[in-house]
Amino acid sequence: MLAIIAPGQGSQTPGMLAQWLDIPELRKIALEFSDLIDLDLIHLGVAADADAIKDTQNAQPLIVAAGLLSAQMLNLNTQFSYVAGHSVGEITAAAIAGNISATDAMTLVRERGRQMAIAAANTSGAMAAVLGGERELVLAEISKLGLVAANDNGGGQIVAAGEPAALAKLAPEGARVRVLAVAGAFHSEDMQPAVAPMQEVAATIAAHEGRAAVISNREGAITRNGRDVLDRIVNQIASPVRWDLCMQTMQESGVTGVLELAPAGTLVGLIKRGAPTIEGFALKSPIDIPVALEFIARHGGR
Repeated sequence: MLAIIAPGQGSQTPGMLAQWLDIPELRKIALEFSDLIDLDLIHLGVAADADAIKDTQNAQPLIVAAGLLSAQMLNLNTQFSYVAGHSVGEITAAAIAGNISATDAMTLVRERGRQMAIAAANTSGAMAAVLGGERELVLAEISKLGLVAANDNGGGQIVAAGEPAALAKLAPEGARVRVLAVAGAFHSEDMQPAVAPMQEVAATIAAHEGRAAVISNREGAITRNGRDVLDRIVNQIASPVRWDLCMQTMQESGVTGVLELAPAGTLVGLIKRGAPTIEGFALKSPIDIPVALEFIARHGGR
């Protein structure tokens, strides 16, 4: 049984669209996306430097566009049973599942990037990854310092969010702490001001029953209802990402393989550590397409 998964912010790298845009069909789609959201995805995906694509307003549309473009080359239909995305990757997943259109996905992610950037600019929050350590001890330390476990990623990785002074004191026994180069405390209360504007945008988007089930970041729940998927995407902006529970749901649902869309690698790594019984494939460039299709044939079908 196959799941298609989509990465979140932080997975972007300079030049990440270059090889995909050598394919005329994909370049045409990227140009249409760029015109639609008034953002030059061609420049951002080919020539922009690391600082430019780290900007929340640029990173989020770029990542979703990469996922949608790479999926286009797979001609996905009914070979997969589940989709899941990490944070902003949930928008990619919703489009792959058929809950929303690709163009609506780009409209939604453009506004998400804007609103989260505005919210971040009005707060002093930051984030740090906690690698290793005993999970319960790490969570207790995060809570004691008044921080939030914004991303519980499984596989020994938890991302804490909150005030920089508190993050500087975070030192759980047996764990390494690495401050992340992000603009704010994403997936925490700091992002609450972004929720209402996003609800307004989501209300204008047509939502449909999905052709595959979406595994939600909220608690690893499964849903096909398009409006429910959209509501969860919007509310997730100010709520923790429970990727650990998404992986647990995949295992319990009998998923045997996950294919991560571009820019791939991060989630397959988490799957390897947190759900090692599931085989992972990272679709990083068009060169990978033939092997990706073989992977889909091996794990796909209903």
